[in-house]
Amino acid sequence: MSVLNTSRGDTARDTARGAGRTARTPGPRKDFSAWANRHRKWLFAAPAMIFVGVLIVFPLAWTLYLSLTDSQGSVRAASEFVGLENYMTVLSDVERFWPAVGRTLSFTGVALICEVVLGMGIALLLWRPFRGEKWVRVAILLPLVATPVAVGMMWRLIFDPNIGFVNQLLGMIGIPPQPWLSGQDTALGTTIFMDIWQWTPMVVLILLAGLTSLSEEPDEAARMDGANAFQRFFFITLPLMMPTVIVAILLRGIDALKTFDILYATKGKGGGSFHEVETLNVYAYGLSFDYNQYGLSSAVLILFFMIIIGTMWLLTMRKKAVSK
Repeated sequence: MSVLNTSRGDTARDTARGAGRTARTPGPRKDFSAWANRHRKWLFAAPAMIFVGVLIVFPLAWTLYLSLTDSQGSVRAASEFVGLENYMTVLSDVERFWPAVGRTLSFTGVALICEVVLGMGIALLLWRPFRGEKWVRVAILLPLVATPVAVGMMWRLIFDPNIGFVNQLLGMIGIPPQPWLSGQDTALGTTIFMDIWQWTPMVVLILLAGLTSLSEEPDEAARMDGANAFQRFFFITLPLMMPTVIVAILLRGIDALKTFDILYATKGKGGGSFHEVETLNVYAYGLSFDYNQYGLSSAVLILFFMIIIGTMWLLTMRKKAVSK
């Protein structure tokens, strides 16, 4: 009996030691489970991040490679490495490239300022509840439903110099027909108007969301102190809304820089006969698909990408400064 008890006691001690050793030194599966639990937010997002990263990195790397070659005629044709020659050629092009840069910045700047100002005004009108506000909001959002190409074709008919509604309306009040889209001096301004008409509702949505999230206490306190509506807006509402305004500028500004479809739909190749609405996007498209100069067009796109990244960085730094 004593020998049996002794063996049982030894077996129990060995089992306890093994259990303790297992508890102290977990296996690889438990280690991985604990690590995955700590980093679960990154693990769940990793597939989407990798997919988006591949979609961005591969085209960008291929475009950068083409910009350093003399690729033309066909991307499958043999090409030679030319270094920065394409960039020097593009940067020295004062007839097409630099005017396209100026038009791109003018289009973006004017459209963005008008859209933010109009968007803020409309958002303030929709901020307070009123009868029929749901129908008004639906009507304001209608331009966002149509595609930019359809919008461009619609306004092209409206601004037609012969049968367009606008010129007929001007003729009723004694004003001669105007070459809205065909004139060198008016074409860019007309396309800016089209962009404002379509994309101001997007800015309204962003700013209205920011307004509805504001606390009403500062505005009520200023009203009790006798501040009028303009004072309350410029000294209370606008400073509180600045982070949201910068977000709207960032999103809409980048989108306006890349505008292509509405310009091509209204003016066609080269931005018109005299390149009156030729922006960097239209210029790069023409080099690629009209002249098959893939090396030069890739250099234009890389420079354009650097402009967009620089704009994003400046607006992001401004947003951080305002948030502080």
